[in-house]
Amino acid sequence: MFNLINKAIIVMICFYIIGCQIPANMQQVNIRPMPVKFDNLTDSGSAASIKWAQYFTDKNLVTLIDTAIKNNLEVLITLQEIEIAKNNVQAAKGRLMPSVSAGIGMGIEKVGLFTSQGAGDASADITPGNKVPEILGDQKLGFQASWEVDVWGKLHNLKKAAFSRYLSSVEVKNYVVTNLVAEVANTYYELLALDNQLQIIKETIQLQKNALEIVKVQKQASVVSELAVKQFEADVFNSQGFEYEIVQKITESENRMNFLLGRFPQNIARDKSNFIDHIPMQVRLGIPAELLAMRPDIKQAEFELAAAKCDVAAAKAEFYPSLGISSSLGFQAFKPSYLFNTPQSLAYSLLGEFAGPLVNRNAIKAAFKNANAIQVEAMYNYQKAILNGFVEVATELSNVNNLDQFYKLKTKQVESLTKSIEISNDLFKSARATYLEVLMTQRDALEAKLELVDAKKKQFSAVTNIYKALGGGWN
Repeated sequence: MFNLINKAIIVMICFYIIGCQIPANMQQVNIRPMPVKFDNLTDSGSAASIKWAQYFTDKNLVTLIDTAIKNNLEVLITLQEIEIAKNNVQAAKGRLMPSVSAGIGMGIEKVGLFTSQGAGDASADITPGNKVPEILGDQKLGFQASWEVDVWGKLHNLKKAAFSRYLSSVEVKNYVVTNLVAEVANTYYELLALDNQLQIIKETIQLQKNALEIVKVQKQASVVSELAVKQFEADVFNSQGFEYEIVQKITESENRMNFLLGRFPQNIARDKSNFIDHIPMQVRLGIPAELLAMRPDIKQAEFELAAAKCDVAAAKAEFYPSLGISSSLGFQAFKPSYLFNTPQSLAYSLLGEFAGPLVNRNAIKAAFKNANAIQVEAMYNYQKAILNGFVEVATELSNVNNLDQFYKLKTKQVESLTKSIEISNDLFKSARATYLEVLMTQRDALEAKLELVDAKKKQFSAVTNIYKALGGGWN
């Protein structure tokens, strides 16, 4: 027995030496550190740490976001992907434990008389005085067990990889929720902007109709020609056409919102009061390193990298011999009445198998190289996620600042053009300005007012987008 154990140890050492002849790991990728500041600015804390229900103060918007998170189909699909990943972890854990099964079997067998077994059976008694039947039954009942001993940590690494991918799937869900919160908020602000633009168009149409009536009176008095009347009429028709265009955009935005909320088209509850007077939320930046803790896509890439490292370790273990143990215990007899006559019907087995690849290891070499390549790819994806996160924040930060200046200038332009409408109308009535000047002033004022509302919408969108870029929205 002692010599047998020594021989087994020698065989294991030989297998191990052969297993050590494996390809080297691929070169690691160095992760470049992030800058310590955003555009030379820091803050005491990040807006991403604030929950979305506190960040967005509009009650209607909060209700819409809450509905979207509960009913959005993309979120529901992602939840099932999390469930799948959780089941994969359970399956990986199960591979670490012995597998035990129970079974029952029945059968018959007849062997040829002119065979060694047949000749032996014909001359033997199965019980004293009873020859072995020519047709021999076989009934068995028992348990079978098998277990792969995780000598090199392959199964443990596969379990760690499955668990990392489960955590990655959770971050995918968080990333989907972050984008969903931002998209719902941006669509809501777009609706508010369109509502206000529609109101501006209606007010402008009324002003244009009033001006048209004045021109008609002046035409009757031969002050202006029919050309002036037609020009004013054309402006009214143009604005009325634009009104229907905005109504269609409102319908499209409402339908898009309902899709995000996982429901069929219906009215979107919102406050249609003056959107211009609304003030965007204040954003706190924090430090760039907080992106690593807050942005779901960066955390997802980090977990995928961890899983890839475990896959490399598991693929490396395939070069080493594996130790398998199998056993069985039960009852076996040629007649059911003899099945539980022990110890004669008792049957058992125990087998230990130590096996490893010796020749033609191309398949496991390719799998190992693939695992290495996937790990390097995961490293690049992690670095890409970090770089993308920093760039997004820097871009949206610049957008917020520039939109603030743009909005201030656009407000002054609207104030000037609004006053110029009154001045041009007064001058036109006193024949000191042409009707073309009145038309151009009205057109410029309308365009500026619509742009002002659009600028306000962009301000809210920029604040929402920077909140998303910082990693907020899912918590």
